[in-house]
Amino acid sequence: MKTQKVIFVTGASKGFGREIVKAALASGDKVVGTVRSKGQELFESLGSNPNLLVVTMDVTNEEQVQQAVKQAINHFGKIDVLINNAGYGIVTAIEEATDTEVKKQYDTNVFGLLNVVRAVLPHLRAQRSGYIINISSLFGFDVIPGWALYGSTKFAVEGITKGLALELAPLGIQVTAVEPGLFSTDFLSAESYVESKNVIADYDSTVGPMRAGAGALHGNQPGDPAKLAKVIADLVHTENPPLHLPLGSDAFQTAKNSLEKTSKLIEQWQVVSTSTDHSYIQ
Repeated sequence: MKTQKVIFVTGASKGFGREIVKAALASGDKVVGTVRSKGQELFESLGSNPNLLVVTMDVTNEEQVQQAVKQAINHFGKIDVLINNAGYGIVTAIEEATDTEVKKQYDTNVFGLLNVVRAVLPHLRAQRSGYIINISSLFGFDVIPGWALYGSTKFAVEGITKGLALELAPLGIQVTAVEPGLFSTDFLSAESYVESKNVIADYDSTVGPMRAGAGALHGNQPGDPAKLAKVIADLVHTENPPLHLPLGSDAFQTAKNSLEKTSKLIEQWQVVSTSTDHSYIQ
């Protein structure tokens, strides 16, 4: 019989977060959904469910994060699973992005994720069990013009996930990076991603199509978010989950192509790569 788990989901007000909350509740688990605002609306829209606790929390506010985790544990007694879902994207050439825009992107997607990890891990370590799922992206495998800055935050999430997996395995805590492709959430809606204020004409041929096409793609993405949420709701009960899980045919192909491209490049430059060893090393 499946053991009921307490799942802490960030960015629960919309998109993947909202779908994951719904799927986890349908699966019989208890859920803490964090939102920056409008928490009551989320609770009311999902009905009066004793297995759902909605808390207000901005991942960039470390004090709020600590308080939200305490509130979750006081309410349900523990946390079994952390799903780091909160984040947003920016369309920009790397040169175009201001220092403020870059820091805001990293504050949410990387440093905010770390805030939540630091708040939850003491409890997972104490119980010598738990599971962390970090929502990454197909852009965590490879990038395209206009989305490279956002992709760089997901590269960071990939590295953090790998490090956590190594450090936490002896403590009975598992870790997975989930890399979604393009899904029909509101991620590409005008309210969910931003564009750099600075626009440089020299990038019109590379970043320009991304600015023009991102909004147009909204509503035509191939992935079904309800199916992704069901996969994740099942994943939290998997005995041996994967370190990486691309979701969506586009994410799978991006991961496959990136690995093949990198492997080919490394082999092509093998002679140069190995030429820097000391001569006595054979």
